[in-house]
Amino acid sequence: MEGKKHLTPARLLITILALGTLLRVITALVMGDQVEILPGIFDQLSYDRLSQNVLAGNGFSFDQDWWPVTRAGEPTAHWSYAMTLYLVGVYRLLGYHPLAARLIQAVFSGILMPWLVYRLTRRTFRFKQETQVDDRKWEQSQIIALLAAVWTALYGYFIYYSAALMTETFYITCILWTLDIAQRIHQSLVKVRRENNNYWLYLELGLAAGLAVLFRQAFLLFVPFLFGWLWWAQWRFLRLVSVGRAWLPQKGLVAGCLITALVIMAFILPFTAYNYTRFQRFVLLNTNSGYAFFWANHPVHGNKFIPLFTEEMPSYQELIPEELRNLDEAAIDQALLKIGFDYVRSAPGRYLLLSLSRIPEHFIFWPLPTSPLLSNLTRVGSLGVVLPFFLAGLATWMNDIRRKQVDGLELAVLLLLFLVVYSSLHIFSWAGIRYRLPVDPVLVIFAAYGLCSLAGWMISKFMARPRPGGRAADS
Repeated sequence: MEGKKHLTPARLLITILALGTLLRVITALVMGDQVEILPGIFDQLSYDRLSQNVLAGNGFSFDQDWWPVTRAGEPTAHWSYAMTLYLVGVYRLLGYHPLAARLIQAVFSGILMPWLVYRLTRRTFRFKQETQVDDRKWEQSQIIALLAAVWTALYGYFIYYSAALMTETFYITCILWTLDIAQRIHQSLVKVRRENNNYWLYLELGLAAGLAVLFRQAFLLFVPFLFGWLWWAQWRFLRLVSVGRAWLPQKGLVAGCLITALVIMAFILPFTAYNYTRFQRFVLLNTNSGYAFFWANHPVHGNKFIPLFTEEMPSYQELIPEELRNLDEAAIDQALLKIGFDYVRSAPGRYLLLSLSRIPEHFIFWPLPTSPLLSNLTRVGSLGVVLPFFLAGLATWMNDIRRKQVDGLELAVLLLLFLVVYSSLHIFSWAGIRYRLPVDPVLVIFAAYGLCSLAGWMISKFMARPRPGGRAADS
């Protein structure tokens, strides 16, 4: 009928974004206009307290002794400068209202995270055939992308952390943005079928990656792998189109990666200089890697990693040697990093066992008797549902690639590379649910592929079932 509104991918995507935003706004309203201790998000107390002290004109320091062993009034670089400055900006403009900061994050993540997951999924899975839906042709990648977007919108951990005054929301979004730009760089190469000199994309890549590093410096370790993927993807494509000496990095790629690296450095160096003026020593960005590596490999664990120390164990602060406690935060961090590496060198076998034991702690999806009901429901309903479909999706995608039913190998490899590298980074240092969350969107993307493949198989089986009259259903 003329004037009838059809369901389109665009309308469905807008509905998904609205739903995801609504759920996150409700969560922010429930957390309210105060900052309290809640499961898994204790660090929001630190960011809130630090930002208030900055607003009071005391610089990046705390007004009382603070975690881990930072003394009152002394400089700290343990916490993300970007997240602290975000809260400082909100509190300065709108007054001290944590709820305002929560709502901004809720809207930001409710729109951008599902949208970026949709873009990544749509671009990664390109089929050679289309699927007919409601007398209009929707590409199969569109269906999978919409499923991945709604999965992201409803993902319990993303909803919960979207309202927490911590780095997760902005950090994960910047990572998705970075992966999106990297895919676009490769697509522009494929489109022009020659060396890509779109340097604006490399500038944007530097902006996204630089912001991600400011929110959590661990992402900096993935950047070399990202550059390596850009070279590999370019080499693979140029070899297919018979470009001579394709194994050499092309001038455009070298210049582009240099632009990206310079932009990332431009984000970091002001804070490096600022740290030097306060600590009188080189501190690239934050003073937390040494503490984490020391605690993660301390002999108190034995051969099995303990993510949260029990009451019978010494506290994290008590493990820090007494002779280090009079040093400033940066000096303690660097000394602890050295001790942590000494633990590894002195007992490499124990370090290997300890790292292997971190894998289940990193990917935990089952309920625990020590966890509250809401935490168990969130854990099982998030990763517990996604993980089996991810494994099925990964296996199905590999089979479809082998049978040449789907394109986009290079784009999918980028996502899997991030999954493996980033997960390994934490498995060999400090593991936990919070530190796994940045790779969960990749799990969701392949889980959506697996669920769609399973649904397609079930539909084909049902449609092929003989009718009562003995004839098979028309396909």
